[in-house]
Amino acid sequence: MKRLLYIFLLSIVSTSMLAQNYYINPLTGKNTNNGKTPETAYKSLDKSKKIKFKAGDKLLLAAGINHWGELKLHDLHGTESKPIIISTYQASEKANDKITSSHAIINAKGFYNGISIINSKYIHVSNFHVTAPDGFIYDWVKKQKNNKTKNMRIGVKLEASKKGTFSGIKLDNIIVNNVYFNKVGLTRSIKETHSANGTESYSWGIRAFAKNGGKFDNLVIQNSSISNVSHTGIKLNGKKGSMENVTLNNNKVFDVGGPGMQMSGALNVHVYGNIIKNPGSTKDSRNWGRGSGMWTWGSSHVLVEYNKFLNANGPADSAGFHIDFNCDNIIIQYNISANNAGGFIEILGNNYNNAYRYNVSINDGYRIKKKGVTAQEGKTFWFSGFVGKNKKRHGPYNSYIYNNTIYVKKEILSKIAVTRVSKGALIANNIFHIVGDSKAVKGDQYSPETNGISLISDVNFTNNIFLKASNWPESILIQDSAPIFGDVQFINAGGERLTDYIPLNKQLVENKGIDIPLILNDKKGLFKGLMVKHGILGNPIIGKPDMGAIEISRAL
Repeated sequence: MKRLLYIFLLSIVSTSMLAQNYYINPLTGKNTNNGKTPETAYKSLDKSKKIKFKAGDKLLLAAGINHWGELKLHDLHGTESKPIIISTYQASEKANDKITSSHAIINAKGFYNGISIINSKYIHVSNFHVTAPDGFIYDWVKKQKNNKTKNMRIGVKLEASKKGTFSGIKLDNIIVNNVYFNKVGLTRSIKETHSANGTESYSWGIRAFAKNGGKFDNLVIQNSSISNVSHTGIKLNGKKGSMENVTLNNNKVFDVGGPGMQMSGALNVHVYGNIIKNPGSTKDSRNWGRGSGMWTWGSSHVLVEYNKFLNANGPADSAGFHIDFNCDNIIIQYNISANNAGGFIEILGNNYNNAYRYNVSINDGYRIKKKGVTAQEGKTFWFSGFVGKNKKRHGPYNSYIYNNTIYVKKEILSKIAVTRVSKGALIANNIFHIVGDSKAVKGDQYSPETNGISLISDVNFTNNIFLKASNWPESILIQDSAPIFGDVQFINAGGERLTDYIPLNKQLVENKGIDIPLILNDKKGLFKGLMVKHGILGNPIIGKPDMGAIEISRAL
């Protein structure tokens, strides 16, 4: 008898521990159903708030169908081996036989967020399309509880807002498209576009907040697409170290009103395989109209590789990738940066041991400063000591710039700025193929840098190829000690592909690079090491490195 009772109790416990699937289908479901089968699906997203999820459970929404409202995933705790899965299923109802989309559509009309993941861990979310194109009605917004002066609307909101570490959140194959806070017709003022990050209400694609002692760990955003939002595509916000072990890979961000990607307080980040196109877009008058492809602030140990940063627009910043102040150990390598108004290399103050290496820059930095229109010159190369408005400038420190290929067409005036308070730099093996004129400019950030005695020291600037001597103006505070002049003869100068920038003049380029040394008085170097094994096309480096980003010995 005891044995039978034990088996009976064990079966009850085992059954209770089995993972459960829950289903939502707004066309065939009913909120009075139990939601545990496609035939007994819930109807509305609100029902998900009442489900007591266990590790390993799944919430599946009917694919190809509009789900109105906000999908709230709050205080859910999966485990590393049994994450809670939030995804889709193919509904089979006859009325929708033609629906084959793998995405469930979240129509967030009237809601601040399409999907919100709050204080949760080990949650995997995939195959959703979030949209909310119409904006809010302002009178409706003013009536909402806890309304703040500056509101925001977010396609997918992640939040760690109480003490603790929230690990294992993964977003995969998410589309955020046409999410706006403001109604059609609103136009941003020039003053607003010139503000540091915007002062009004905006919409964002995917945005994560770490605050009140909350931290994210092992956060992954991959294979997703963000477009047509009025500010940043993917944004991470927190104090230093509050966003740890982050991966952003194979995402597409395009036609957004602000930067493509931005992170603050991030530690140990890998950004790879992303395409950022048209950040700072003005195609919709509700857009902020300013944004770099990507930028970091207060972040550490970030590896950015194999990305495309294209067509950044705006009156200031708006580089392909720029390193804002208070960062260290940021490595930008193996990327394409093209047609970005603000420029290519931009490193602000209080930055340590950062690098641009083995990148190809095409026609970056074309912006011309004009009062009331643009606040900053676009720049091919910029070391800035800026650390905040009205604060004493210092740095950047120990900046490594090597084996980049930089092409600037004749129609663009190449502008270069090097602050007198930078310290420690290695600039070598780069190709500066500047067809037109070059000019030294002041590193203006809010106000032009004042003149003064140069404090620059520990600079190793040597062995770079320039198309002509005037490519690097004599008035710049640092000068190449052993420049090389000549035409590397790109296969198709001005083209958009990496292979267009294979040099045909092998005699000038092949095996002419130097081995990269530590900067004088720098004992750390780069967190991924100074040596690399291959060029941007994947060709191995055999012997001395070639000049520029492309190792040509096996490229042809």
